[in-house]
Amino acid sequence: MAMIELLGLTKVFRGFRAVDGINLSVEKGRVFGFLGPNGAGKTTTIKMMAGVLKPSEGLIRMAGVNLNEKPEVVKQLVGFIPDRPYLYEKLTGKEFLGFIADLYRIKRGKIRDESISSLLELFELSGWGDELIESYSHGMKQRLVMCSALLIEPRILVVDEPMVGLDPRAARLVKNIFRDLAEKGKTIFMSTHSLEAAEEVCDEIAIIQKGRIIAGGTPEALRDEAGTGGNLEKAFLKLTEGGPEFRE
Repeated sequence: MAMIELLGLTKVFRGFRAVDGINLSVEKGRVFGFLGPNGAGKTTTIKMMAGVLKPSEGLIRMAGVNLNEKPEVVKQLVGFIPDRPYLYEKLTGKEFLGFIADLYRIKRGKIRDESISSLLELFELSGWGDELIESYSHGMKQRLVMCSALLIEPRILVVDEPMVGLDPRAARLVKNIFRDLAEKGKTIFMSTHSLEAAEEVCDEIAIIQKGRIIAGGTPEALRDEAGTGGNLEKAFLKLTEGGPEFRE
């Protein structure tokens, strides 16, 4: 079953086509990597998928639901982790997660409290739940945002640059959590500049350049297409060289 479908997705800013008619499909239980150079259209695509930006053209279906027709339903199905999340730093970690739970109308009580405690433990933040967020490191704040996205028990997780600011231990933790979520049937769409993380975690990858998809497939397939051998970094550099030339 396709959990994510992007059909002819386009975003135009003052005549500039930041995203230019891309088509993607992601099956249930997959970790999908979205790679590209700076300014390629990754974050714009992700913001459209999260309902933050409205497409100029095209269709987005998440878990079979048309985002344009039923945005409220989609936002209950999708957990979104932006690259620059906003946090209320005068709240404690637990208070922030309680605030998010209230926004999504998650009933207060023992079950909600246990979910918050479990997520803090999962992301190794249990000892910081009662501390003000302003005392958190950047990596801790990033992990807290991941807690908030998973609190609503989404079927799809859309993540923009999840590894930024994480130390090696935290990055390993997040990679393991993503793989575990996929094995439990969650679908993860991940934009990243970390080619190592993409190669290690992702089942499939698409490369976007100047708003268009230029290559896609498993990490192995991309290496074969590039004809470079070695790791994904060599394939990425080969496939994105030459600027305006696109593979459809």
